[in-house]
Parts: sequence; structure tokens; C-alpha cells
Amino acid sequence: MAIEESGPGAQNSPYQLRRKTLLPKRTTAASATASGASTSSTEAFGHRAKRARVSGKSHDLPAAPAEQYLQQKLPDEVVLKIFSYLLEQDLCQAACVCKRFSQLANDPILWSVLYDDFVNISCDQQQHMLTLVVSVFQYKGAHVKPGFAEHFYSNPGRYKGRENMLYYDTIEDALGGVQEAHFDGLIFVHSGIYTDEWIYIESPITMIGAAPGKVSDKVVIENTRDSTFVFMEGSEDAYVGYMTIKFNPDDKSAQHHNAHHCLEITVNCSPNIDYCVIRSTCTVGSAVCVSGQGACPTIKHCNISDCENVGLYITDHAQGIYEDNEISNNALAGIWVKNHGNPIIRRNHIHHGRDVGVFTFDHGMGYFENCNIHRNRIAGFEVKAYANPTVVRCEIHHGQTGGIYVHEKGRGQFIENKIYANNFAGVWITSNSDPTIRGNAIFNGNQGGVYIFGDGRGLIENNDIYGNALAGIQIRTNSCPIVRHNKIHDGQHGGIYVHEKGQGVIEENEVYSNTLAGVWVTTGSTPVLRKNRIHSGKQVGVYFYDNGHGVLEDNDIYNHMYSGVQIRTGSNPKIRRNKIWGGQNGGILVYNSGLGFIEDNEIFDNAMAGVWIKTDSNPTLRRNKIHDGRDGGICIFNGGRGLLEENDIFRNAQAGVLISTNSHPILRKNRIFDGFAAGIEITNHATATLEGNQIFNNRFGGLFLASGVNVTMKDNKILNNQDAIEKAVSRGQCLYKISSYTSYPMHDFYRCHTCNTTDRNAICVNCIKKCHQGHDVEFIRHDRFFCDCGAGTLSNPCTLAGEPTHDTDTLYDSAPPIESNTLQHN
Repeated sequence: MAIEESGPGAQNSPYQLRRKTLLPKRTTAASATASGASTSSTEAFGHRAKRARVSGKSHDLPAAPAEQYLQQKLPDEVVLKIFSYLLEQDLCQAACVCKRFSQLANDPILWSVLYDDFVNISCDQQQHMLTLVVSVFQYKGAHVKPGFAEHFYSNPGRYKGRENMLYYDTIEDALGGVQEAHFDGLIFVHSGIYTDEWIYIESPITMIGAAPGKVSDKVVIENTRDSTFVFMEGSEDAYVGYMTIKFNPDDKSAQHHNAHHCLEITVNCSPNIDYCVIRSTCTVGSAVCVSGQGACPTIKHCNISDCENVGLYITDHAQGIYEDNEISNNALAGIWVKNHGNPIIRRNHIHHGRDVGVFTFDHGMGYFENCNIHRNRIAGFEVKAYANPTVVRCEIHHGQTGGIYVHEKGRGQFIENKIYANNFAGVWITSNSDPTIRGNAIFNGNQGGVYIFGDGRGLIENNDIYGNALAGIQIRTNSCPIVRHNKIHDGQHGGIYVHEKGQGVIEENEVYSNTLAGVWVTTGSTPVLRKNRIHSGKQVGVYFYDNGHGVLEDNDIYNHMYSGVQIRTGSNPKIRRNKIWGGQNGGILVYNSGLGFIEDNEIFDNAMAGVWIKTDSNPTLRRNKIHDGRDGGICIFNGGRGLLEENDIFRNAQAGVLISTNSHPILRKNRIFDGFAAGIEITNHATATLEGNQIFNNRFGGLFLASGVNVTMKDNKILNNQDAIEKAVSRGQCLYKISSYTSYPMHDFYRCHTCNTTDRNAICVNCIKKCHQGHDVEFIRHDRFFCDCGAGTLSNPCTLAGEPTHDTDTLYDSAPPIESNTLQHN
């Protein structure tokens, strides 16, 4: 407010002092200390701080006792009462006496009384405005108030003490007074609508709206023919605030010849625009245009809305600071940044646009921080054609299409944003674009989370992607991103979907609790999936189908409702060094002509077989450890083939390897041991080639061949098996004693015509001899079964077994796996 000068001989000109103190944003702590002020010059009205009595040594020149009393001893209340009788200029002079008078003369209540009494204005931002108002009295300023100048100058007695104030009827006249040095460049614009004035600013003026109530509603500056405000070289540090600025061209056809703007900021100037409402009905020019090298305005607390073109346009190497603005309902983008424009944009509210929220293109840049961007008709943020913005801690949400759209070689850094509830993908990356997407939360989208297509690239890192209606990340059509350290979870669809020749490096992510597959790879895609944790899914962990390829290595894949990995229909991935466990439907399922190289994996603790191979599939399994399964180790059936080489298969609840129904695999140099049933069982007209295998210490026995099975064998070692079946037969026991209904030992399979058993009921040889002695019995074949007589499912009780169970049907193979019916979505 009132400024304490450094002494009677101070060399600062009024203009220099105004430059230092007029705008609070330029005031520094050092300058405040130098002035001797200990309280803020922007205290709120009506909240006068309790003042301590001044004591101690004074730094001023020695004073006479009376002066010392006035300066130091007189109570604050008394001094303030005296000051309340002073006019503005006298109050400023009193502030120069001493430090204490400077503090008291800056009392906001004193100035609010003078302010309201004389200029009769108020505003919502009183703290800021009051500092500016004081300056009009402390330094030479002017007022624009149409029709008032004649009244003011014709009644000098009425305005005694204020005779030096300047009044103008138009803003143009006031600007002319600045050029002619009639005053120092401070202009108050009072209530009114100022139309079609040529406001070209070429000096560091300060122009402030002054009106009762909400100032910007009362002070309106409008042009119908040309840009309303033009800031030109020389207007650095100019200030315009607290008014409405409009451009409303009266001839719509004329709009198509030249682009005009509400505010036009050109090269080498850095004005301050504050608390303004900016409107334009021009369809070919933006509301605010900042253009050219050295154009670097500060635009704060403005409302740039309801314009028929772009709201804020920054181009041609322009920069600037844009903070706390409201930008909404513009016909085109809320903000355009183009051609190496590089603004700082913070805490803006950009919403309900009729186009995109923010559009950076043609090498546009910028730093966007803590903005709220939502409910725009197209994407919230679009990046195109080598643009490279940085977007930090923004919220981008409820877009009527997507959240962020990067295309045509766009770049950019998107860091720690919240991207949610958009109608399309949260992030789109396409056409050779390569952005960095790091540390964002991307969630609850009505489609996918991140969608990379059409040769898109990008680094997708450390994001939390969840709750989206489609895949958390989708990669297609030759795209090749790096996807690492993300959490992709709780999606209503799958986790990561790679299709149509998609590629990419997908590493060290955690993919879990998704409704469909954790990862899909299909239609010629070849991603590298490395060191991920893929778990707790409601279907498959990793699903290769329809010629899906790629590399799956060093991953932890566990606790899925279906298989950990499925491979089908021509897919041929390389699966190596993974840990695959806890699947409720098995470890790896290869079916419907699936292929694959499955090497050096650890597959264990799955509810069904560690590996299933069926329906004309032909994978290669090498050096895997398949153990501690709750069913079999490897099951091959329905025409399955495959090369099984140098695997360790051990401690499984059922057969180490079961081969059935016309299958023909090759088993070479495997070790099959310590199983809780048979080592190898071959049944149902299957064949096999067995070479150099070691089969030992299995409970039921080493190798079992059903009737009609022919195998090719060479150099196998079958030794030291426990042979529990043969021992039970030799002891006269029912085989159900050693198998119950959970295992299927292979031995002679009979039926009893006397007891009307069917082909689905099997009776072991000892029950035939003991329980069905004298009956009409028939040998069926040597095969896998459990004894229905011992199970108590026949009409006559078994005399060899214990308590009956309620199972009614013998199964010849382990329960088949559930094949994934995962939906495909483009």
C-alpha cells in the first residue's frame, strides 16, 4: 500500500517504485524487508492484526522528545484515528516518516474507507485490488470514466486535495496520455461498455477495472472489427485485470478474411492478464493468441469460455505462464499449442469443450501441471505431429471419446496423472508415436486402459491400470511399446491383449484379478513377456491362440481358475524359465493344433495335469521340472503328439505321463520318478516312442500298456518301482484298496453278466475271484480303472473292500481341462 521510501533523498522514480510494488506477484521477501515493512500490504479487510507497542532502539535519525512520543509512544488507536482524517496523498507522506507510521498507514481499513468513499469500487479479490488502488494516489495515475471528466474539472472545490487526478472519456485517450507522459501509466477503467476502441499497448501500462460489485461484469471492453487488445513489443510487464474483454465481429462474412482475437500478444512482450473474462464469437480466430519469439505473458484467474474457435492459442516459439484459468465450452480446442510453443500451464480447469480439451501439434510443447480436463467432446488431451508436451498430475476424465490421444509421430511425457471414466480408451497411441506414460492411474474406462495400434510405440511404466471395461493394455497392428512395472488388475475384461501382429517388450508387470485372460497373444503377434507376475485371474493366465507367438520367459504365473498357459490353433510361442503353479485347471494346456517350445520351466502344484497336450498339438518340452501336481504330470490324448525331452517329472498324484486316444508323442531322456501312481501309462489305442528314459520309484509301477497299445522302446531304464498294483493282486486285495476313486491303476478289467454290469463298470481280478465267484464274467481288456465292486457301486457288496463310496461311474482318463472361451474384441 503506502510505501516507505528510503529517505528524503531517495533516487527511485515513482515509476520505478510502482514497478517494484504495484503487483504483489513481483514483490519479494527481500524487497519487503528493505522497505521496513513487517506486515503484509494485502491484509484482508476487517481483520486488523493486534499491534505490539513499538519499543527498543529506533534506526531513524535521533528525534526530539515530542517527535519521539508521536513516533513511538502514542497508542496505535490514536495514530490510526489521526490518520483517518488524512487524504490519500497525505497518508502516503505520513508513511515516509518512520517504520511505525509506514505500518499503520498501510492499514487496510483506512484505505478501504478512502477507496469506497472516493472511487466507489469493490471486488471479490480485495486484497489484490487494494494494493493497486493505493498506487493511484501514491503515484500519478488516471481514470477512464465516460462523461465524468467535465464534471470533475468544473467542480475543483468539491474534490479538494485530489485535484491532480486525471480523467479520460476513452481508453484510447488514456493510452495517448501515457504516450505523451501526462501520467505514469496506471489506468483505472470504470463501469461501462467500451466499444470499438483501438487498444494497442506498446508500453508497460497498468489497466484495472474499477466498479462496484463484481468488477468484470461492469467493465466490458468490446470490439466488432479488430482484435480487442493487442500487446506489442515494448509492453513487457504491462498489466490488465478485472474486466471483460470481447470480440464480437458484426459482419460474419468478414471473419473469413482475417483472424482477429480478444487478446493478441505478439513478439517480445510479457504482459500480465489477471481476473478477466474473455469471450469471442469469431469463428476463425482464437480468443487469446500468443505468438512469436519472446511472447511470454502471465495469464491468471481468467475465464476463457463460450468462444466459437480456440480458447487459448500459443504458437511460433511463444511461451508464458497460464495459471488458475477456467477454459470451457469452446467450439474448438480449449488450448492449442503449436510450432515450438512452450507454455507453463498450471491448475487450469478445461472442460465441456465442443472439441478436444488440449491440442498440441506441429512441434508444440508445454508443461501442464495439476489441470482438471474433463467432459470434452473429443479427447481430453491430443498430441500430434512431433508435439512433445509434459503433462504432470492432471486429471483427465469423462471424455466423450478418449482421455489422451497421441498420433502421427507425437511424443510427450504423461506423469502421475489420473485418467479415468473416459468413453473410449484412457490412452491411445498410434501411427509411429512414442510417448512416455509413467506413474499414472488409468481406471474405470468404458473401454480399455491403454490402446497402442497402427505402429505405435511408447514407454508404459509404473502405471496403475484397473477397473476398465476392456483390456487394461491393448497392442495391435505392428505396434511395439515397452510395458514395464505396471499393475494391471481387476479389469472387467483381460489384462494385456496383443493381436494383429502386435509386438512389444512386456516386463516386470503385475497382472492379476482380471475377468478374462491375464495376457492374450493372437493373430501373428510376437511380444516378449519377461519377469511378470501374472496371477489370480478368473480365466487363463497367458493365452496364445490363432497363430499367436512370442517369448514368455522368467514369469511367475499362478493361481488362475483355468490353466496357467494355453496354446492353440497354430500358436508357437517360446515358453522358458517360468514358474507356473496353482492353476485350478492345470499348468499348460496345448490343444487344437497348438505348438510351442516349452523349456526350463518349473510347473507344480496345479489342480490338474502339469501339461496337457491334445487334439493334434505338437509342442516341444525340454528340461522342465513338472512336480507335485494334484493330478498327473503330463497328459497327452485325442491325437496329441509332441517331443518330451530331458524333463524331470516327479511327485505327481497321478501318472507321471499319461498317453491316450490315438496320441503318439516321443519321450526321450526323461526322468519320471517318485510318483504316487504309475510312471507312464499308455491307453486307448495310443502309441509312443520311448527312448533313453529313466522310470523309477513310482508307487503303482514303472510302465503300463493297455490292451492294443504298441510302443517303440529303446534304452529305457525301468527300475526300483514300488509295484503296488502287482503286490495287491498277489495278496488277493481289491485294487480299490490302493486307488480309491481318485486313481486309476492299470490291470485286467472284467465285467459280470450275472450282476448286469455295463462297459462303464470295471471289476478287478481279485473281486472276480472272490465276490463274483461262480458268476458269468467276461474279461474286457487290460486298462486303467478303479474297481466298482470295491467302490460299492454294484448291487452286491464287496467282500474285499471297506466302506463303499457313492461314485457310480469309472473314468478312463483324468478329468479333461476346461478350454478357454475368451471373447475376442478389436
